[in-house]
Amino acid sequence: MLDLEDAKLKKRSVTISGHRTSISIEQCFWRHLKRYADTDKISLNEIVRQIDEARSRSLSGSIRAYVIQRLETESTQKITTD
Repeated sequence: MLDLEDAKLKKRSVTISGHRTSISIEQCFWRHLKRYADTDKISLNEIVRQIDEARSRSLSGSIRAYVIQRLETESTQKITTD
């Protein structure tokens, strides 16, 4: 069953290169972003900084795209190892 609370936008504060900013992003994307920061052994602020540096659109949209790309990579890797 879909958890609609998980899909609601929530405003988050982050620091990018010493500047505080806020991002409105769904909890499900934030949860995966935190997991990727842990996996990569970097802080949330650092992973957001890296995404911000590479982006060509809104930061929240870029975070969503990053999470989807990582999920797709994980899915592909799982299929090839099964």
